[in-house]
Amino acid sequence: MNRTVLWDGNAAGLLELSLGKFRNVLLNQTSPVEAVIRNIASNVSVVVFQVHAQQSDVVISFDKTPSVNSSGTGVDRGLVSLLRPQQTVCTWYLRALDAGQVLSTAISIPYMERDPIPGGCNLEFDLEVDPNIYLDYTLVDIHIKFAPANLGYTRGANPPACDAGTGQNSRWRLRYDVYQYFLPESDLSEMVLMSHIRKMSEVHSIKAHGTKMLTLTTDDKTNVYFSSLPGQGVIYNVIVWDPIWNSSAAYIPVHTYACSFADLVDNCSSLSKLSTKVFFTAFAGLGLFICFFGHRFWKTDLFFMGFIVAAFFCFVVITRVTGLGYDERLVLTAAAGIVGGLLLAGSWWRFGSVLLCMFAVGLVLGFLFASMLFFTPLGDYRVFRDDVVFWLTFTSVALMVPVLFVGCPRILNILASGIVGSYAVVLAVACYVYTSLAYITLDLLRRVLNDDFSRAYTNVPFQRNDLIILSVWAMLALSGVTVQLRRERSQVPFPPHPYLAWKRERERRSTNVLDPSHHIPPLRERVHNKLLHFKELFHKDQPAGERTPLLL
Repeated sequence: MNRTVLWDGNAAGLLELSLGKFRNVLLNQTSPVEAVIRNIASNVSVVVFQVHAQQSDVVISFDKTPSVNSSGTGVDRGLVSLLRPQQTVCTWYLRALDAGQVLSTAISIPYMERDPIPGGCNLEFDLEVDPNIYLDYTLVDIHIKFAPANLGYTRGANPPACDAGTGQNSRWRLRYDVYQYFLPESDLSEMVLMSHIRKMSEVHSIKAHGTKMLTLTTDDKTNVYFSSLPGQGVIYNVIVWDPIWNSSAAYIPVHTYACSFADLVDNCSSLSKLSTKVFFTAFAGLGLFICFFGHRFWKTDLFFMGFIVAAFFCFVVITRVTGLGYDERLVLTAAAGIVGGLLLAGSWWRFGSVLLCMFAVGLVLGFLFASMLFFTPLGDYRVFRDDVVFWLTFTSVALMVPVLFVGCPRILNILASGIVGSYAVVLAVACYVYTSLAYITLDLLRRVLNDDFSRAYTNVPFQRNDLIILSVWAMLALSGVTVQLRRERSQVPFPPHPYLAWKRERERRSTNVLDPSHHIPPLRERVHNKLLHFKELFHKDQPAGERTPLLL
């Protein structure tokens, strides 16, 4: 790793740069670093200079004394230098905002006169030309926004007007491609960030390594939302493209982990609360039992499925209508889940509740299947931004499962117990090790709880951890289903199909004359007997013994 040597006292350190080359540099608050590029070629009209740090803000400016209109502050910041005729040297100044040394990486990227200028039509932020991407995050979503670009022009010429018409000769012809790049899972080191952010700084490298998420025209707002992935590093950048000149330029890449390194609790190294770990660990233990023995222990299986349904709806309602803290909501959710599980497990023997129980079991499996479907890139299709379209499609897919298996309830129950029970193990693992598979159901919960989550792109990384955990999930589900099918293949179907049971009973009554139910009296006679029995309740009992007078 290359590091600059800072001069003693108040003298500024000197950082010699070459166009397109990265340099690592240590910054501090008291001694600014002077970054210099020399011998700039005459065909270069714009130089974009940028600096990146992991978690500590740095200040980048054109002058030794930063001002609002000539500097930027943040972990990912850059400036655009519009070169004058005959200019061959550019200078910028860097320093850390807080005390202590900050490891950062810097690069300067040249662009020619036909390349668009990132942020060249800025009307929102402080810099006159602002190539930066501004990022905000919550536990639910990530919001990035940037200033529109302008057309390129030669040195010394006046820049094209930003508001002079909307034709093909104006900046309205420009297109913006938004790219996303995931850092290695569970790796929060500075050097990993520095090495990977280089892949998202230049146009050709962004296209080679990043994932293109969407394209914006000038008619679209220059802001985009993504689902938040706490603890997972992600880098975003935007390439502005001129379709007439077939030229392009990149904005300043910005990164986030959607969490805080400074917080003592729930920081980037420890995201799951203790209550969450206890809840999902216990839930996974029950799920593992259901995965292999759910059909044999029918009531326990129904309790598990009823727990899921009741807990989900309870958590949604409590979050929507109350202001309780997370731990309080989790306790109430567990209590509601237990009550719901007991109710479903205790109602299976009642008249007509077999269908209800099997529908609940199938609905849980359908819920998971629909969540898996929208977890794929299909979920990011623009048509599903509409909540009506999304929920109608999701409900249809979820209901399809119990409908398809209505004729074979045993297969439905075994599949549901094996797949859903094994997924409970995945949720428990996600409390200790990052895995994107937890967002199969978490993204759906976010959409239920947040009205604006429909605008967020839900792409997630799929790396080594996910491959291992997916293999474990598939192995558990396949093993559980196989074990239960082999155990139950010689058993009678359970629960019996209601129509077949009714048909067999009808045939038995019509052919077995020795069956007392075959000789059931007519309805009129049965009603008359019931009325006579009812009238006897009001007759006074006669006393026992002799009532005639004795003969003398």
